[in-house]
Amino acid sequence: MERETVCLRKKTAEIAEIRLNRPNRLNALNWRLFEELLDAVSEIEADPTVRLIVITGEGRAFATGADIGEMKDLDSHGIRAMAMAGHRAFQALARASKISIAAINGHAFGGGFELALCCDLRVASSEAKFGLPETGLGIIPGSGGTQRLPRLIGAAKAKEMIFTARSMGAQEALNMGIINQVAEPDALMSAVDALAEKILANGPIAVRCAKEAIDRGLRTDIDTGLVIELGLFSFCFHSEDQKEGMRAFFEKRPAVFRNR
Repeated sequence: MERETVCLRKKTAEIAEIRLNRPNRLNALNWRLFEELLDAVSEIEADPTVRLIVITGEGRAFATGADIGEMKDLDSHGIRAMAMAGHRAFQALARASKISIAAINGHAFGGGFELALCCDLRVASSEAKFGLPETGLGIIPGSGGTQRLPRLIGAAKAKEMIFTARSMGAQEALNMGIINQVAEPDALMSAVDALAEKILANGPIAVRCAKEAIDRGLRTDIDTGLVIELGLFSFCFHSEDQKEGMRAFFEKRPAVFRNR
């Protein structure tokens, strides 16, 4: 697929960057962007050399939600089809085996906020703002906001955000546990790169298994989650990386992981 609304590039051998590319529309999400995002995530997922995805926005916004100009005249059938295209793209990102970091360079509203919630980690510019303004438009969040946000910060806080349609700054989002770090605008990508380096320094199999254990466990009860964790914990002991990691610990040297 020739992409216009999404740019994909390899930052390093192990890091792929997805950049939303509708800066003249503040990276508003439309049908084509959903399709191109899904295509980009699928391409990354098929690349065994990539371990981590960074997703950010071109220009001064991360993403300011769905393109209202494109959706305002749709009926319930049309909007459902558009929303399902968004769900497919967002779920592909959320369920990817690669670790994902949202580098939130500007405002993240509506679907843009929901896209950031699909990522494992979120680092935001100090100038970024967050919100789910949908109830003020006579609708509700339709790209996972009513499901992912309560799981992240609890039902009461999520309901307050959604019911009031209020926005918040980066520091409040950090205090609520929505984002992991705040950085000054000119230091955002450096902060993301530093976080990525810390993740990539650890065992690739172990990091993937940890992500799977957390994500699958959150979708079930704790007893089932503990069984999932036990299985993945045991699986790590089939790997050469586990042997190397423990050998390096006793030899007091950095481990050299080989993803096998």
